[in-house]
Amino acid sequence: MTKAQEIYDRVNGLVALGTEKAEAFKQLAQELDRPYDSVRGSYYSHKKRIEGGGSKPRTRRRETTPDDALADARAALERAVEAIDREVEAAAERAKEAKSEHEALKASAADRKQAITERLEALK
Repeated sequence: MTKAQEIYDRVNGLVALGTEKAEAFKQLAQELDRPYDSVRGSYYSHKKRIEGGGSKPRTRRRETTPDDALADARAALERAVEAIDREVEAAAERAKEAKSEHEALKASAADRKQAITERLEALK
């Protein structure tokens, strides 16, 4: 099992238990002593791989016929349509994570401000 697959499985396990995905990334980053973005990147790279993302090797031809050129153009456009769907999904996921982070920061802001203010007062 690759590290990316392990991260993918553990994040999905935490999400299944009700944890927000962003929080699962943070938790695993702390447990594995890795940066948050590294854990997140591993998760999404494995997700892309299992969903069939990635490129196919190019075929070698001695000459390009009009039919070959048309088939290549069609394939490129079909990949572009699929890429748009993946981009929309990824943007929605990032927006959800950002909202979750915003809510967590907002919820803890008063306590953090108070703690800093108390320390400032102690310095006087």
